[in-house]
Amino acid sequence: MKSPVPYLKLPFEFDTEKLQQDLDTILQGNWIPHFNTEGYSGDWKAVPLYAPGGKQDNIHAHLSSDAKVSATPVLKECPYFKEVIAHFKCPIESARILRLGVGAQIKPHRDHALGYEDGTFRLHIPIRTNPQVEFKLVDELLQMLPGECWYTNVNYVHSVKNGGDSDRFHLIIDGTRNGWSDELFFSLAPKESFDPVVQQEESAETIRQMIAELERMDNTGAITLIESLKEKIESNR
Repeated sequence: MKSPVPYLKLPFEFDTEKLQQDLDTILQGNWIPHFNTEGYSGDWKAVPLYAPGGKQDNIHAHLSSDAKVSATPVLKECPYFKEVIAHFKCPIESARILRLGVGAQIKPHRDHALGYEDGTFRLHIPIRTNPQVEFKLVDELLQMLPGECWYTNVNYVHSVKNGGDSDRFHLIIDGTRNGWSDELFFSLAPKESFDPVVQQEESAETIRQMIAELERMDNTGAITLIESLKEKIESNR
């Protein structure tokens, strides 16, 4: 079995000028600090475009919620962002503008079940960046330029550092895998590269370590996952 693909540059090129015009529209708005304060240093903030219940203050990408994911009020002010998101013919789980300030760093980490093999995928569309931004995925530096579209398998260890003199802005879209996306991804890499990974059963000690890490995050999404992991320990007894 092939290892899951760590990244792909998708065959889309979006209008950089229009992306930046929409960004300018919201630049002086309310940017929300990222909730995982242990995972970064410096300025890392977000503006949600699609969120559960369309709530403008919800920057969480994945939460257990009955609320339908829908456009936030700010998206109504950004017609090209809306056009770009609609380009992807699959269910949208989240769409946000993420801003990484000058000198800020996102520490090396993995995300949970966010590879194409898990049925969900994350896309990066750079809007403004600079040559000193270092996006490292599996020890490889990815140079993502404005208007390009990249799939990143964030199950792998990744980190970002903005060593330049200007903020970095990316449109981040999380989609749900479907027939449209399969056709796209299988045209770029062998189908077996996206097979689900067979996971070994974690030991109770491993699960406790995961819980301890999540408790340091102290956010609603982490709490939901903590409860699930505690139930897993109980069921294995």
